[in-house]
Amino acid sequence: MFGRFVRQYSTSKNIINVNELIVEKTKTPFQKYTDKSKLVFGKQFSDHMIEVPWTKEEGWGAPKISGYHNLSIPPSASVLHYALECFEGMKAYKDSNGKIRLFRPDQNMNRFLNSAKRICLPEFNKEAVVELIKKLCIMDKDWIPEGKGYSLYLRPTLIATQNSLGVGASNSALMFVIASPVGPYYPEGFKPVKLIADDQYVRAWAGGSGAFKLGSNYAPTIYPQLEAAKKGYSQVLWLLNDYVTEVGTMNMFVFWKNAQGEKELITPPLGDGTILPGVTRDSILKLTQKWGEFKITEKNFTMTELAKAVKEGRVLEAFGAGTAAIVSPIESISYKGENYNIPIDSSLNCGPLTKRISDSIMAIQYGETDSDWSVIVD
Repeated sequence: MFGRFVRQYSTSKNIINVNELIVEKTKTPFQKYTDKSKLVFGKQFSDHMIEVPWTKEEGWGAPKISGYHNLSIPPSASVLHYALECFEGMKAYKDSNGKIRLFRPDQNMNRFLNSAKRICLPEFNKEAVVELIKKLCIMDKDWIPEGKGYSLYLRPTLIATQNSLGVGASNSALMFVIASPVGPYYPEGFKPVKLIADDQYVRAWAGGSGAFKLGSNYAPTIYPQLEAAKKGYSQVLWLLNDYVTEVGTMNMFVFWKNAQGEKELITPPLGDGTILPGVTRDSILKLTQKWGEFKITEKNFTMTELAKAVKEGRVLEAFGAGTAAIVSPIESISYKGENYNIPIDSSLNCGPLTKRISDSIMAIQYGETDSDWSVIVD
């Protein structure tokens, strides 16, 4: 699929050698949080970071872990002008025995590599990046808050650093990983969100870049989100010619009785470049398929169909899914001036399936349920 973009980079120069790792412990450690309940997403960072430089001539240089610091890049760097940048979002957890765990890091690396290919950034050996992340987690293990819902958020990033103007593949790049301690997305329990189904702005389209985790996909969504907030809505439900795509920065799921009267969990399909292949999305699909209790469908559906199902009382639950929250229950959707209420169990502040999915994934993340999805950091 991506051969025409990256054929020039498919060489042995795309190997990151973990054995060449340079470690420089910070001499100026940050003041660590004292009250984990006051952690705010992405506001505080751990002591160290990973950097790996790349050039077209030399390939990947020696990886380095050193103190968190500002980057130095020229003002002409491609990333600053043409948004040649991709990233990932993943977490490290501490289980009840103090062991560090990663949740399906191989899936994050698959998406990270695909995103890099899409914008002609260099390929890399995924296993090496996971090993470097493990080493960072061990080095900054004291920054991983303990307790259910707490974690160390990890942000692998790859940027183009070519020192010249002109739209084209960059001849130099920098991969880096930073880490931030975070608390539960819903510290006081689920808080259902109100959505506005937007038919004015489009997040992604067939053949575009919506299926890749690029910074350029996120910047244009900020204005519509602010407009939605002014109207009292938590998030935008993104539509494409009336077809439901994503909710905010999350994948969209609806649990309903379909037109045939079957209980069905439905989410928009991958394949045309519109939907981001979320790790949580894939985990939900695999878990519910294993349960075998209702129909699981990856299929396009319209907001008109969803509105009709709500009016007919066929919608049981709806939720967004992503790394930050795992699942985010939806209580209502505004569409063409009309409000469509989604059932919420008042005792749970969500639907029972939403709660079950959240509990099941969290149990794996914290090692309470045995699964090869949970990778122990040695």
